[in-house]
Formats: sequence, structure tokens, C-alpha cells
Amino acid sequence: MRHAVVIGASVSGLLAAAALSRIGYRVTVLDRDELPDADVHRRGTAQSGHAHGLLARGLEAMELLLPGLTAELTARGAFGGDLQADCRWINEGRRLAPAPGGMPGLLVSRLLLEGQIRRQVGGLTGVEVLGESQVFGLTHHGDRVTGVRLVSGETITADLVVDASGRGSRAPVWLGELGFPAPAEERVEIDLTYTTRVFRRCADDLAGDSVVIMAATRAVPRAGVALAMEGDRWIVTIGGYGDAPPADYDSFVAYASTLPAPDIHELVSSAEPIDQGRHHRTPASVRRRYERLSRFPRGLAVLGDAVCAFNPIYGQGMSVAAVEALKLGGWARRDRPASELFRAVARVVDGPWDIVVSGDLRLPGVRGRRTLKVRVINAYLERFHRAAEHDVELGRRFLRVANLLDPPSALLRPACLLRVFRGTGGTVPSTAPAVRGMSGSG
Repeated sequence: MRHAVVIGASVSGLLAAAALSRIGYRVTVLDRDELPDADVHRRGTAQSGHAHGLLARGLEAMELLLPGLTAELTARGAFGGDLQADCRWINEGRRLAPAPGGMPGLLVSRLLLEGQIRRQVGGLTGVEVLGESQVFGLTHHGDRVTGVRLVSGETITADLVVDASGRGSRAPVWLGELGFPAPAEERVEIDLTYTTRVFRRCADDLAGDSVVIMAATRAVPRAGVALAMEGDRWIVTIGGYGDAPPADYDSFVAYASTLPAPDIHELVSSAEPIDQGRHHRTPASVRRRYERLSRFPRGLAVLGDAVCAFNPIYGQGMSVAAVEALKLGGWARRDRPASELFRAVARVVDGPWDIVVSGDLRLPGVRGRRTLKVRVINAYLERFHRAAEHDVELGRRFLRVANLLDPPSALLRPACLLRVFRGTGGTVPSTAPAVRGMSGSG
């Protein structure tokens, strides 16, 4: 039986292990942290105490990898809803037209989600999840990776090593040690700091709605998310580009009053706080271009945040990781060169990366390359969101893109363009159909 070692027991690594187990691998998952039985915060998941989104495509992929996951989460208190009817999506300070959209969502804390994934993965035949096992480097024979070397000095041999260790991945360093080039890196400097508090939830909060997602605007470069979760709680994360929201309750509420729309402020000013605030800072969105390498060792793969670490305020990371895990399973079954996997992963990442980068480059304090295409797309999206405030169909199309069900280019199809410009009192410019993508990277 082939053996795989997965570095990292967060969502990306656990789902990678599930994908490999499904095709007959014996899998050892290694993590430097102690992995307790309870669903508690740990050092290696610094963002676990903040709001996390589980997008429609991510939920689909997780259910394919771990059948019954949704039912298990629901039994432990997670609950679903319609992503258009039950959620307040606020862009440019305007709420997307609410209506039944046929896109199911699942509201669950990051702690419960990761804990349940770890329980189910750990129960798979041939899978072992080990904590307190920090990887120091790779072992190799010629141009093939043959396993990992732990800080303890122990060596574990493997037919395949998957680096799912997150933003701090040492894969570029390890490649250099093996005589291979490191991938080119793209960065968009966002200087985002956000603060999270948890509140008691009442049935009539937000008139029964269960989600508020509020994007930053050029005039107000601050954003916020309020998500209902198990245990009759709200988790509320608010953040600023270039400034830091305070953690104490009164200042947190005051900061919330400065967001582009009043919904989150109305919630937190009346809800009962039940924990202390916590901060997190993300200096940049980072993408490593493994798919552009001409040489790469056999027996090694890289996934998740180790490939692309998004601005977390968009809530895409876990869902992208789930889809990447599906690609990993298909690739490993055929035992093809790593370049094929990286091209498949790049196609998964392209759309979410375009959304994040183009969205952030609207904001004056964000540093990155603002191409003509980025400027045209952002001008168009401002009009799109004005029209989508009243057009249910535009709202549905936007949510399909935001939930990774459709590519960003779907918002530029002729029928969509017509609805946008008619809905905002304009005419479709003759150059609009020539814009083929929504890339913020060049």
C-alpha cells in the first residue's frame, strides 16, 4: 500500500488526507501542535477564534470527501439557511436584493468544523493523525522526495509528501536545499487588522437573518462579518485596512458604527457580549506560482495556504482547500507529474484570487499593481452592486460567483451586462464585452 505524509492537521491537510485515503493510500498526518479531543483553540490555527465562512462549493466538496459531514455538524448544533434569503450581503454600502436563491449554506464555528473533520478523518481506515510532530525537512533520493525528517530526529518514509502547513510553509526553502528553484511569489499588501467578539444570540436579532457580510468601500475601508453559530451565539469580526479595531466592548461598538452600513452596529450595540475581544493581523495576500516552475521534485505536493493565502475577510480559504483536495485525489490516482497538479490547483485558485485582489485594489491604502483591467472591472462592479440592490437575478449571479460555483467572468456575460447598465440608468459601453477576465494580478 502506498504511504503519504501530510504536513499540517488543519482543514487543508485533513481534507488532503481524506482524498488520499479514498484512493487507497495509507496516510500519516503530522502537526506540530498537541491535538486535543475537545474543539479548542490551538497555536497553529491563529484565526480559529475569528469568523469563518463556509461557501456553497466548499460545503459540496467537503461532503464528497467526507460523506455525512453535514449531518454530523448539524447534530452538533450547526444549522443551515438560504444564502440569498437569510443573509445580508452588503457591497458598496448596499444590501443585495434578498430572495430564495437555492444555494444552501451551513453556519458553524471554525472550531467545531475542524474538530469534526479531524474526528472523521482520524476514523478513516489507514489514516493516523499525530500531534506534537514538527517537520524539520525532507528526505530525498536524487530528484524524488522520499519522506520527512522531524525535529525529534525521527525519519518517516513516504511515497508522497503533501505540504499543507499554511502561510508559513517552508516548501520554498526545502526546494532550494534539494537544488530546485523556489516559486515566484505575488503579494498584495493589505495591512488588514481585525477584531472579533462573541455575543449571545436571540431569535429576533437582525429580524431573523443569520448572516451579515459587509465589504469595505473606497470611502470607508472597513469591513465586517456577523455569523450566527451553534450555541445560540454570534461571532462578529470587524476589520480595517491600515487601522486596528479596539477589543474592549464600548470601543468595539463605536468602531462598528463607522462601517459602511449600520447592520452590524445595530446588532452589537444591543447583544450581550460573552467573551473578550481578540485581534489578528494579515499584512498581505500571497500567491506562490508553483504552476510556473519548470522543475519540481517527484513525490511532493503543496496545497492550501501554502500555495495561496487569501485575505481572510473574504472567507474563501477553507472552501478553496476542499476543492484542491479533490484535485489532489484525482492527480494522485494517476501518478502524474506535479506540474499537472499545480496547473489544476491554479485553475481552482484563479477565480478566488481575482475576486480578492480586484476587491482589495479598490481601496486607497492597498499596495499592488492596478492594471487598466482592474480599474475597469472595479468601476463596473460598483454599478453592478447598485443594480443588484433591486435586481434579484443579479444578486443570485453574484452569490454564485462569491460561493465559487461560477467563475468571476460570469458577471461579464452579455445578459448580465445588460441588466447592470439598464438597472443603473446607463448604456452598455462598446468596450465592455472585450473584458475577458477579472484578474487583479496583471
